Amino acid sequence: MMPLTEFSLIERYFASITQPASPYVDLAIGDDCCLLSIPDTMQLAQSIDTLNANIHFPAEANADLIAQRALAVSVSDLAAMGASPVAFSLAISMPELSEPWLAAFSRGLQQAARHYGIALIGGDTTKGPLSLTLHVQGVVAKGRALQRHGASVGDSIFVTGSLGDAAAALAFMQGQLPVAKNAQQFFKQRYYQPSARVAVGQSLHDIATAAIDVSDGFIADLGHIAKRSAVGAVVDVSLLPVSAELQANASAEQALSYALSGGDDYELCFTAASDKRAQLLELSELIDVAITEVGTIVVGEGVRCIDEQGREIILSESGYQHF
Repeated sequence: MMPLTEFSLIERYFASITQPASPYVDLAIGDDCCLLSIPDTMQLAQSIDTLNANIHFPAEANADLIAQRALAVSVSDLAAMGASPVAFSLAISMPELSEPWLAAFSRGLQQAARHYGIALIGGDTTKGPLSLTLHVQGVVAKGRALQRHGASVGDSIFVTGSLGDAAAALAFMQGQLPVAKNAQQFFKQRYYQPSARVAVGQSLHDIATAAIDVSDGFIADLGHIAKRSAVGAVVDVSLLPVSAELQANASAEQALSYALSGGDDYELCFTAASDKRAQLLELSELIDVAITEVGTIVVGEGVRCIDEQGREIILSESGYQHF
């Protein structure tokens, strides 16, 4: 068998991920550059993330799961701005050329790319410590992108899905949290296959005043909205959406800590005027994603947490620091 070169590696394992075809992609893999055409009515949304082994994911994890996680967390940035995924490029560094690893990785990447309707249009491969850099691109109508600033005093704070599952999953995988056998797959899926909330983001253009995805921890990321909007935020921790699996496998204190500052949930946190509640309830039912009101935007700065009696809770705002 002929030795695998960089070009044959790309052809064998990544060329097929140029599908699905996009009306914005004129030229994908195979040349010095890719070519995209963006209509004058649209803006190009771009984000780049680097994920390093044993910092952003366990190096020994299955390659297909690594790929699915890497693309999902990158697409989540597009979702947070209400953009439609279009294309992505991938730079991958590997300590050695392993065809079984590459085959599994490309399968996972293809699965995730099809799920999000996003095409691979280029990238690079090199030898070195296992590392992935993904550059994602999406489109959004001009002037319609969701941003971190825009929250106003009196707005309500909402979050999608449930919080804390990924942090609990990481604690479980590191041997720090015992998890019942019937819940182990749930937690692994929440860590390796998070759901980038693209449909939610695309539906919030006329509803949300500010938005962000929850990557570093709910409190830390809500704090970014508060800072950029020059307001304060109050969160009622009794309203935080926590999964039944997390409640069953962690103490109440642990679950709250994971939900507030655990990170890696990739849910959307956004603000909206309080009169949008009914509209958001309809949206939640329409796209089958839970949307929970958890607090209020107030005069001031930073994020305060209160319990159901209104008593203030002192918490760390450091956010998630990965491994």
